[in-house]
Amino acid sequence: MSDQPGAHAEPAKPHHQSFWLWVMCLTGVDYFSTLGYQPSIAYENAGLLAPLATIVLVLVTLFGALPIYWYVCGRSHTGQGSIGMLAKLVSGWGGKVLVLTLLGFAATDFVITKTLSGADAAVHMITNPNWPLAVPDDAEKTRQAVYVTGFLLMLLGASFMRGFREVIGLAVVIVGAYLVLSAIVIGAGVAHLIENPAAFHQLVDHVRSGEWYLKESERPLAGTGLFTVVAISLIIFPKLALGLSGFETGVAVMLLVKGRPTDDPKNPKGRIANTRKLLITAAAIMSVYLVCSSVVVGCLVPPEHLVKVNAAGDERDGVADKDLKAKDRALAYLAHGENREGKLLPFFGDEFGTVYDIATVVILWFAGASAMAGLLNLVPQYLPRYGMAPEWTRATRPLVLLFTVINLIVTVIFRANVDAQSAAYATGVLVLITSACVASVIDIWQRRTGRWYARLCWPFVLITLVFVYTTIANVFEKPDGIKIAGFFILAILVTSFWSRWARSRELRFAGFKLPDAESRLMWDTIRDLELTVLVPHRPGRRSLANKEGQIRREHRIPRDLMIVFVEVELDDTSDFVNEPELRVTREEGRYVVKITRAASIAHTLAALALEMAKVGRPPEVHFGWTDDSPVSGTLGFLLFGEGNVPWMVRDLIRRAEPDEAKRPLIIIAGTA
Repeated sequence: MSDQPGAHAEPAKPHHQSFWLWVMCLTGVDYFSTLGYQPSIAYENAGLLAPLATIVLVLVTLFGALPIYWYVCGRSHTGQGSIGMLAKLVSGWGGKVLVLTLLGFAATDFVITKTLSGADAAVHMITNPNWPLAVPDDAEKTRQAVYVTGFLLMLLGASFMRGFREVIGLAVVIVGAYLVLSAIVIGAGVAHLIENPAAFHQLVDHVRSGEWYLKESERPLAGTGLFTVVAISLIIFPKLALGLSGFETGVAVMLLVKGRPTDDPKNPKGRIANTRKLLITAAAIMSVYLVCSSVVVGCLVPPEHLVKVNAAGDERDGVADKDLKAKDRALAYLAHGENREGKLLPFFGDEFGTVYDIATVVILWFAGASAMAGLLNLVPQYLPRYGMAPEWTRATRPLVLLFTVINLIVTVIFRANVDAQSAAYATGVLVLITSACVASVIDIWQRRTGRWYARLCWPFVLITLVFVYTTIANVFEKPDGIKIAGFFILAILVTSFWSRWARSRELRFAGFKLPDAESRLMWDTIRDLELTVLVPHRPGRRSLANKEGQIRREHRIPRDLMIVFVEVELDDTSDFVNEPELRVTREEGRYVVKITRAASIAHTLAALALEMAKVGRPPEVHFGWTDDSPVSGTLGFLLFGEGNVPWMVRDLIRRAEPDEAKRPLIIIAGTA
């Protein structure tokens, strides 16, 4: 009982699978690399409350994002993540617009991941004492940062143009080295604070007295008790949302996770369980690093090397960016042996710091590679399948070239500035996590059977509200992020609908599904007739006998020539590729081809006629005259899969079959 494959059928692509811990490192190049700039951004946004705000972020990570993605990986084991879940739960044009909007946020996330990571890698390179070029002022620093970031992005694109593959072994080495070196730096700071707690006590005293602010406008209200500090931390933590960046990537790599030999492909419990181990381990490791790094940076890095403020919280005049030695590289600053109280370890200094800079630059560059791979996996899954991108977007090299050009444009626009891009990055991350929350709640509600699902729904609703708040707070605090994401969304929507209109007259057909042996037998029978006359029929309007009498009279069809009626039932007309189910039955002594789950009547009829033309004489397709106007018929065809059917069937056949002798014949007739 095999199907009839069509031109748009997509072959299955096998994936190399590895131990989940190694695959975690592939996720980690994106997730863990944020340590290169996260401690600095946390201090800049939260001041001395950064450790408390980070603790809130960690709690949201462990008790919010982690449970959500625990559920998502069980419902999206093919690695499509939150977008894939929502794509299954919604349909029609509204569903397509929603998916395209989420793709816009995903594109923002992945594109900014590359440009921001490249920009921070440039910061680590330019500020290293062994950097060969002089950096006399901010303008020169910015110019060099743009050039270095552009070079790293072009190097990334060239790697993919040459057939770059995600090498898990390389990711293991990069992540392992970076985590070990970061553990040395952070661990030395924690050990120093344990032995010399004065700096930590000073931080606590400042927080208790309300002197945690960075700017005069951010002074808290009088009376800063524990409740007030906690409340302020809850308000501030959305600014630290970059620390949530690894979950969508963790689900995206599911296909690379090795499961059990006995796994059912439709429900691979072993792979799902191992992916959940991956998510838990990554979240636990990152949580420890985030909290410890925020404490160490807040206690040991002088504020004047992180932000342009003085002790009173006011902006300092005459401070150049080049004087902010720890900005966007706080851990590297400590690794170079620079802090308030001397070297944390004897071997800290320029040599060790350079090694740490190299490890940071490599993991940040590889984070861009992970983001590029995410884009290359994401775009072909949706846009070409929806008919909203040309077929060349399924190919790797053209996409790599396109994304590299976009990355370079973004870098020039934002002058390779980490802060300027962090808002867009956080917005993309938060919207994707929020979409995962919404998809999970909808899915649980639709499957609400048993106590477990009923009890799970309301906690997930609460988690969803937390992330909705976090996303809205981030957007209001940093509106530039939603503006950048809006540009990507608008670009995707405009190009997608233009592509759908331009491709509307392609014969988008992935093959018929024949559900039973009886249908296959009768299908072969009618295809082998000397001449097959196909007559589209809408059931319920008139009987087959009445329809046959009218069609024979108006079309001059002799009695000895058998008519095969075709009934097409539309499903989701916003879908682009037809892969309908075909059944052949006999009703009232007549053959009836029943086709269900079709996206377009015209495409389905054209595909049916062309399939029959492959065996013997091409069939004839007989239509009655339509009362649709050209405008309404065309709009009906584009949006609802029906309208101007005879004309569209003829046009589709002419485009698909260049040999006129092999084309099915389209005949239109009716009473005057």
